[in-house]
Amino acid sequence: MSDITAIAGARIFDGHQWHDDAALLIEMGQVAAIAPAADIPANARSVTVPGGMIVPGFVDLQVNGGGGVLFNNAPTVQSIRTICAAHAPFGTTALLPTLITDTVAVNIAAMQAGVEATAQGVPGFIGLHLEGPHLSIARKGTHDPALIRPMDGEDLERLIRLRPQLPNLLVTIAAETVTPGQIAALASAGIIVSIGHSDADADMATSAFASGATMATHLFNAMSQLGNREPGVVGAVLNASSVYAGLIADGIHVHPQTIALALRAKAGKGKLFLVTDAMSQTGTALTTLVLNGRTITRSDGALRLADGTLAGADLTMIDAVNFMVDTIGLPLDEALRMAALYPAQAMGIDMMHGHLGVGATASFVVLNHDRQVRQTWIAGEKAYAA
Repeated sequence: MSDITAIAGARIFDGHQWHDDAALLIEMGQVAAIAPAADIPANARSVTVPGGMIVPGFVDLQVNGGGGVLFNNAPTVQSIRTICAAHAPFGTTALLPTLITDTVAVNIAAMQAGVEATAQGVPGFIGLHLEGPHLSIARKGTHDPALIRPMDGEDLERLIRLRPQLPNLLVTIAAETVTPGQIAALASAGIIVSIGHSDADADMATSAFASGATMATHLFNAMSQLGNREPGVVGAVLNASSVYAGLIADGIHVHPQTIALALRAKAGKGKLFLVTDAMSQTGTALTTLVLNGRTITRSDGALRLADGTLAGADLTMIDAVNFMVDTIGLPLDEALRMAALYPAQAMGIDMMHGHLGVGATASFVVLNHDRQVRQTWIAGEKAYAA
């Protein structure tokens, strides 16, 4: 019996170019090749998908919940498993469960859950994103101001100790509440540092990037804005050619014209990439959810606190891809890169994720001609079928 599986029946996008009349060859959960259909090994296990397109699995670096579970409310390995499974039907094959600002005890529980998820090999889990608590109260967004605080030495050491126990670790901090020295220490430990929920001026944000921060969290939202005399965090991010930035592409968090301008401005290595900032509603019919004792209402495509503050997003990755194509006018291949290749590059995991090159993890999505998810495969195993 062959160890090779040949996936055929659809056009294939490998993350860089399209392949017609070809098959995706998988061996031991990794991509062995994209071969002409005529050259499929005779002893390969053949799987025919229902037409359309085979594209790289989406990589979501900001996922607060899904399947009825909010990570803050239940920071356990079972929650991580539920969240990953809830996002697979929407094309996400790799994600970072994200903890919103909370108590030290909840942070520690989330860290331990991440370590356990790593040990158990939860499908789709690639590490943690800790969004806070070291943020700016002035740009708190939905984060509880009573729980926001500067980073101290114990916080720093806890994160550094955690890093070797996880595949990846991303932390969102405000440039004014974490010192350049602390940022440098985090980056030296292999932690990806992202600037977000920050009211810093452009000089302070630029200093954070020089110290080792390489990313910005949900660009334009919860950060100082671009002005004529003060560029703010937004201006610093757009001007920093090597800095990546997450984008919530739902037409609510950022105006389409602003997205179009940012795409033109963000030249260089650092690209804009798509995130969902999803809460527990993904994959469910939930209309209300709770964070830190506050009720969030789901209505008209958005999630809001009682005062109208946006609280995460009612968005899936495939919806974000289609928004970029249908509303922004981006070519499909570039929108797919924003959902897969660019976030993988931002995390430094693009050897294995975000594309279908030889040796990469065989995680992919089968889309129909209307760009809707028909199947999702994670590491060579089918995780979802419509």
